[in-house]
Amino acid sequence: MSRENSGIKGAIEALLFVSDEPVPASRLAKVLEVATAEVDDELKALAAEYAADERGFQLREVAGGWRMYTHPAYHQQVEEYVLSWDTRRLSQAALEALAVVAYHQPVTRQGVNAVRGVNSEAVISSLIEKGLVREVGRDKNAGNAILYGTTRTFLERFGLKDLSELPPLAEFAPDPETERAIRERLNALDGSLLDMGDDLEDDDDLEDGELDIEEPATRGEDDGDNA
Repeated sequence: MSRENSGIKGAIEALLFVSDEPVPASRLAKVLEVATAEVDDELKALAAEYAADERGFQLREVAGGWRMYTHPAYHQQVEEYVLSWDTRRLSQAALEALAVVAYHQPVTRQGVNAVRGVNSEAVISSLIEKGLVREVGRDKNAGNAILYGTTRTFLERFGLKDLSELPPLAEFAPDPETERAIRERLNALDGSLLDMGDDLEDDDDLEDGELDIEEPATRGEDDGDNA
Protein backbone atom coordinates (compact mmCIF):
# COMPACT_ATOMS: atom_id res chain seq x y z
CA MET A 1 0.00 0.00 0.00
CA SER A 2 1.34 3.44 -0.94
CA ARG A 3 1.82 6.20 1.61
CA GLU A 4 -0.97 8.14 -0.15
CA ASN A 5 -3.43 5.24 0.23
CA SER A 6 -2.33 4.74 3.84
CA GLY A 7 -3.09 8.40 4.51
CA ILE A 8 -6.58 8.06 3.03
CA LYS A 9 -7.21 4.97 5.13
CA GLY A 10 -6.21 6.76 8.33
CA ALA A 11 -8.28 9.81 7.43
CA ILE A 12 -11.34 7.64 6.78
CA GLU A 13 -10.93 5.96 10.17
CA ALA A 14 -10.60 9.33 11.90
CA LEU A 15 -13.73 10.71 10.24
CA LEU A 16 -15.74 7.61 11.07
CA PHE A 17 -14.70 7.73 14.73
CA VAL A 18 -16.03 11.28 15.14
CA SER A 19 -19.28 10.63 13.23
CA ASP A 20 -22.46 9.91 15.20
CA GLU A 21 -24.36 8.61 12.17
CA PRO A 22 -23.63 6.52 9.07
CA VAL A 23 -21.48 8.45 6.58
CA PRO A 24 -21.90 7.83 2.82
CA ALA A 25 -18.75 7.07 0.85
CA SER A 26 -19.53 10.05 -1.38
CA ARG A 27 -19.41 12.41 1.60
CA LEU A 28 -16.08 11.02 2.77
CA ALA A 29 -14.73 11.33 -0.78
CA LYS A 30 -15.79 14.97 -0.94
CA VAL A 31 -14.05 15.78 2.35
CA LEU A 32 -10.88 13.93 1.32
CA GLU A 33 -11.02 15.25 -2.25
CA VAL A 34 -10.65 11.80 -3.81
CA ALA A 35 -12.82 9.61 -6.00
CA THR A 36 -15.86 7.96 -4.38
CA ALA A 37 -14.83 4.59 -5.82
CA GLU A 38 -11.46 4.86 -4.08
CA VAL A 39 -13.11 5.58 -0.73
CA ASP A 40 -15.59 2.76 -1.25
CA ASP A 41 -12.73 0.32 -1.86
CA GLU A 42 -10.93 1.51 1.28
CA LEU A 43 -14.10 1.14 3.38
CA LYS A 44 -14.63 -2.43 2.23
CA ALA A 45 -10.97 -3.20 2.86
CA LEU A 46 -11.19 -1.75 6.39
CA ALA A 47 -14.34 -3.76 7.16
CA ALA A 48 -12.62 -6.95 5.99
CA GLU A 49 -9.46 -6.11 7.96
CA TYR A 50 -11.38 -5.55 11.20
CA ALA A 51 -13.26 -8.81 10.72
CA ALA A 52 -10.11 -10.79 9.96
CA ASP A 53 -8.29 -9.37 13.00
CA GLU A 54 -11.31 -10.05 15.26
CA ARG A 55 -11.28 -6.50 16.57
CA GLY A 56 -13.61 -5.32 19.31
CA PHE A 57 -15.38 -3.15 16.77
CA GLN A 58 -16.78 -3.55 13.28
CA LEU A 59 -17.28 -1.31 10.26
CA ARG A 60 -20.74 -1.81 8.78
CA GLU A 61 -22.64 -0.37 5.84
CA VAL A 62 -26.06 0.63 7.18
CA ALA A 63 -28.78 3.14 6.27
CA GLY A 64 -26.94 4.35 3.18
CA GLY A 65 -23.60 4.97 4.88
CA TRP A 66 -20.75 3.49 6.91
CA ARG A 67 -20.39 3.49 10.70
CA MET A 68 -18.29 1.92 13.46
CA TYR A 69 -20.05 -0.49 15.83
CA THR A 70 -18.93 -2.48 18.84
CA HIS A 71 -18.53 -6.19 18.09
CA PRO A 72 -21.66 -8.21 19.04
CA ALA A 73 -19.44 -10.65 20.97
CA TYR A 74 -18.76 -7.93 23.54
CA HIS A 75 -22.26 -6.51 23.95
CA GLN A 76 -22.59 -7.88 27.48
CA GLN A 77 -19.38 -6.18 28.61
CA VAL A 78 -20.38 -2.94 26.90
CA GLU A 79 -23.81 -3.05 28.55
CA GLU A 80 -22.26 -3.52 31.98
CA TYR A 81 -19.82 -0.66 31.35
CA VAL A 82 -22.44 1.79 30.14
CA LEU A 83 -24.74 2.44 33.10
CA SER A 84 -27.76 3.78 31.23
CA TRP A 85 -28.62 3.68 27.55
CA ASP A 86 -32.29 4.60 27.86
CA THR A 87 -32.70 5.45 24.18
CA ARG A 88 -31.81 1.84 23.28
CA ARG A 89 -34.44 0.25 25.49
CA LEU A 90 -37.89 -0.62 24.18
CA SER A 91 -40.81 -2.26 25.92
CA GLN A 92 -42.33 -5.48 24.63
CA ALA A 93 -45.32 -3.48 23.36
CA ALA A 94 -43.07 -1.03 21.49
CA LEU A 95 -41.14 -3.88 19.87
CA GLU A 96 -44.40 -5.48 18.73
CA ALA A 97 -45.69 -2.22 17.25
CA LEU A 98 -42.34 -1.49 15.62
CA ALA A 99 -42.31 -4.95 14.04
CA VAL A 100 -45.78 -4.41 12.54
CA VAL A 101 -44.77 -1.04 11.11
CA ALA A 102 -41.48 -2.42 9.76
CA TYR A 103 -43.06 -5.41 7.99
CA HIS A 104 -46.29 -3.78 6.81
CA GLN A 105 -45.35 -0.14 6.14
CA PRO A 106 -46.92 2.14 5.31
CA VAL A 107 -49.56 1.26 7.90
CA THR A 108 -52.10 3.23 9.95
CA ARG A 109 -52.35 3.18 13.73
CA GLN A 110 -55.61 1.27 13.38
CA GLY A 111 -53.75 -1.29 11.29
CA VAL A 112 -51.18 -1.76 14.04
CA ASN A 113 -54.03 -2.07 16.54
CA ALA A 114 -55.68 -4.76 14.44
CA VAL A 115 -52.56 -6.91 14.31
CA ARG A 116 -51.63 -6.51 17.98
CA GLY A 117 -55.17 -6.63 19.37
CA VAL A 118 -54.57 -3.63 21.68
CA ASN A 119 -54.59 0.16 21.35
CA SER A 120 -51.11 1.17 20.16
CA GLU A 121 -51.44 4.96 20.25
CA ALA A 122 -49.09 5.40 23.22
CA VAL A 123 -46.34 3.13 21.91
CA ILE A 124 -46.45 4.63 18.42
CA SER A 125 -46.06 8.09 19.93
CA SER A 126 -43.08 6.79 21.90
CA LEU A 127 -41.52 5.25 18.78
CA ILE A 128 -41.92 8.57 16.95
CA GLU A 129 -40.28 10.38 19.88
CA LYS A 130 -37.35 7.94 19.73
CA GLY A 131 -36.99 8.58 16.02
CA LEU A 132 -37.71 4.98 14.99
CA VAL A 133 -41.07 5.65 13.31
CA ARG A 134 -42.33 8.63 11.30
CA GLU A 135 -45.43 9.82 9.45
CA VAL A 136 -45.10 9.00 5.76
CA GLY A 137 -48.49 10.05 4.37
CA ARG A 138 -52.25 9.67 4.61
CA ASP A 139 -54.57 6.79 3.72
CA LYS A 140 -57.45 8.30 1.73
CA ASN A 141 -59.29 4.97 1.90
CA ALA A 142 -59.28 5.00 5.72
CA GLY A 143 -60.63 8.44 6.55
CA ASN A 144 -57.34 10.17 5.70
CA ALA A 145 -55.66 8.32 8.58
CA ILE A 146 -51.96 8.87 9.14
CA LEU A 147 -49.64 6.27 7.61
CA TYR A 148 -46.50 5.31 9.51
CA GLY A 149 -43.17 3.92 8.36
CA THR A 150 -39.73 3.31 9.81
CA THR A 151 -36.87 5.82 9.72
CA ARG A 152 -33.20 5.87 8.84
CA THR A 153 -32.53 5.74 12.58
CA PHE A 154 -34.42 2.43 12.71
CA LEU A 155 -32.11 0.97 10.06
CA GLU A 156 -29.08 2.28 11.92
CA ARG A 157 -30.11 0.97 15.36
CA PHE A 158 -30.85 -2.49 14.02
CA GLY A 159 -27.79 -2.62 11.78
CA LEU A 160 -29.72 -2.89 8.51
CA LYS A 161 -28.53 -1.59 5.15
CA ASP A 162 -32.15 -1.29 3.97
CA LEU A 163 -35.55 -2.89 4.59
CA SER A 164 -34.71 -5.81 2.32
CA GLU A 165 -32.40 -7.04 5.09
CA LEU A 166 -35.29 -7.53 7.55
CA PRO A 167 -35.32 -11.18 8.67
CA PRO A 168 -38.03 -13.24 6.94
CA LEU A 169 -41.13 -13.85 9.03
CA ALA A 170 -40.46 -17.56 8.83
CA GLU A 171 -37.61 -17.10 11.32
CA PHE A 172 -40.11 -15.99 13.98
CA ALA A 173 -42.67 -18.71 13.39
CA PRO A 174 -42.21 -22.17 14.97
CA ASP A 175 -44.19 -23.87 12.19
CA PRO A 176 -45.84 -23.11 8.81
CA GLU A 177 -49.26 -22.77 10.40
CA THR A 178 -48.07 -20.04 12.76
CA GLU A 179 -46.28 -18.26 9.91
CA ARG A 180 -49.50 -18.35 7.87
CA ALA A 181 -51.42 -16.92 10.82
CA ILE A 182 -48.92 -14.07 11.18
CA ARG A 183 -49.20 -13.23 7.50
CA GLU A 184 -52.99 -13.34 7.62
CA ARG A 185 -53.06 -10.88 10.50
CA LEU A 186 -50.64 -8.55 8.70
CA ASN A 187 -52.76 -8.67 5.55
CA ALA A 188 -56.20 -8.52 7.22
CA LEU A 189 -56.30 -4.73 7.55
CA ASP A 190 -59.76 -4.26 6.02
CA GLY A 191 -62.51 -1.97 7.28
CA SER A 192 -63.94 -4.41 9.80
CA LEU A 193 -60.60 -4.68 11.57
CA LEU A 194 -59.75 -0.99 11.30
CA ASP A 195 -62.92 -0.14 13.20
CA MET A 196 -61.71 -2.08 16.23
CA GLY A 197 -59.47 0.75 17.50
CA ASP A 198 -61.85 2.31 20.04
CA ASP A 199 -62.80 -1.05 21.53
CA LEU A 200 -59.29 -2.38 22.02
CA GLU A 201 -57.59 -2.63 25.37
CA ASP A 202 -54.97 0.07 25.95
CA ASP A 203 -51.31 -0.80 26.32
CA ASP A 204 -51.43 1.22 29.56
CA ASP A 205 -53.42 -1.66 31.06
CA LEU A 206 -50.82 -4.27 30.11
CA GLU A 207 -47.61 -5.10 31.91
CA ASP A 208 -44.87 -6.25 29.53
CA GLY A 209 -41.17 -6.76 30.20
CA GLU A 210 -38.64 -4.34 28.75
CA LEU A 211 -36.29 -5.60 26.06
CA ASP A 212 -33.06 -4.23 24.70
CA ILE A 213 -32.76 -3.81 20.95
CA GLU A 214 -29.65 -5.98 20.85
CA GLU A 215 -29.10 -7.27 24.38
CA PRO A 216 -30.95 -9.99 26.39
CA ALA A 217 -34.30 -9.14 27.93
CA THR A 218 -34.68 -7.54 31.35
CA ARG A 219 -37.78 -6.78 33.34
CA GLY A 220 -39.27 -3.30 33.29
CA GLU A 221 -42.38 -1.25 34.04
CA ASP A 222 -45.76 -0.86 32.29
CA ASP A 223 -45.22 -0.44 28.56
CA GLY A 224 -47.74 2.32 28.18
CA ASP A 225 -45.51 4.71 30.07
CA ASN A 226 -42.07 3.31 29.24
CA ALA A 227 -42.27 2.29 25.59
